[in-house]
Amino acid sequence: MLRINDAITLQEWELSESFTRSQGPGGQNVNKVETAVELRFEAERSPHLPAPVKTRLRRLAGRRWTQDGAVLIRAEETRSQARNREIARERLAELIREALVAPRKRIPTRPTLGSKRRRLAAKTQRGEIKSMRGRITDGEGGE
Repeated sequence: MLRINDAITLQEWELSESFTRSQGPGGQNVNKVETAVELRFEAERSPHLPAPVKTRLRRLAGRRWTQDGAVLIRAEETRSQARNREIARERLAELIREALVAPRKRIPTRPTLGSKRRRLAAKTQRGEIKSMRGRITDGEGGE
């Protein structure tokens, strides 16, 4: 059982783990010990997550979301299988906690009168600077 927060707890049937050999240097046990953990959470079939949370989770998971609606998390940081399991479960819990937070609705605002005036004044000033860059003719400032 994986506790996400006070309201949501995932059951063991929703999680499955597989162990593989970890990549990188590892000394004598590198080719013998399967320490890397691949945690699979059946997010689409989970009765504990509401539909909007599943939608946000899908967006947050990105490439970790599979075709059949599961989230795959791989952990291979340490040489300990038990520690990698804890890391993977904590990552999943953090991802779900992130998906639980609904984004705040944006309230459209209008620009103030002062900001409009400042913008137009800046545009006018810029236009004057650019008009001064023109080619000088004989009649304007010659001797």
